[in-house]
Amino acid sequence: MQNLTVTLVQTNLFWENPEANRAMLEEKIAGIGAATDLIILPEMFTTGFTMAPERVAEPMGLTTFRWLKQQAAQTGAVVTGSYVVREGGQFYNRLVWMQPDGRFFTYDKRHLFRMAGEHERYAAGEKRLVVEWKGWRICPLICYDLRFPVWSRNGGPAGPEFDLLIYVANWPAPRAAHWNVLLQARAIENLCYVAGVNRVGTDGTDKPYLGESALIDFRGERLTYQQKLEIVHTKTLEIEGLSTYREKFPAWRDADLFSIA
Repeated sequence: MQNLTVTLVQTNLFWENPEANRAMLEEKIAGIGAATDLIILPEMFTTGFTMAPERVAEPMGLTTFRWLKQQAAQTGAVVTGSYVVREGGQFYNRLVWMQPDGRFFTYDKRHLFRMAGEHERYAAGEKRLVVEWKGWRICPLICYDLRFPVWSRNGGPAGPEFDLLIYVANWPAPRAAHWNVLLQARAIENLCYVAGVNRVGTDGTDKPYLGESALIDFRGERLTYQQKLEIVHTKTLEIEGLSTYREKFPAWRDADLFSIA
């Protein structure tokens, strides 16, 4: 396995304006400069966290999907984030994992944020995604999923299922302390790297966001941490340190066996 270079895109978002957000993000991606393996965008990166999916939803395969495909091909990196998708008469908060060769995978947000009524407007996902890229096993999840450690659990006594756990988010400022603590907890308990990518600014409902996007190592230590500002940050994750730590501190061997109904 090789090391993995990850780019976090922490940005403000234009409210319910997919065209403006794609144009803005395209400029930010073009400005990355250094080579990267993985570019992570926030949750609902074309709209902000909207509860009016009928205004902005797209069928799979159309504008934003094609845009992701183009960005991945141009950068030679995976580009991932979630946006609003209409499929089978339902709306989904869907993460698309787009590879440079055009292959893609999807994950529909499992835990819908009921305090905003998300569970009334969107359909919940049923399957978790673990995908391999550059020899790394990666599990991408979405925002409120962060509060549910069972859904984020990294295997059992048979061994870890993934090396990097991702959370794309629109996590508001009043609960920023929860975001920070839970990201570190997920890294520690799962013996893996964690990437949390949140937005900044204020959305169309006047909710403020502080960002606080971070890369966290398997000990729970922050490798990067960005607050309030719009910033694109790139960092290389080292596989040797992760492998050595798992060998020296194999807590995964004592994990409980269970299944998710």
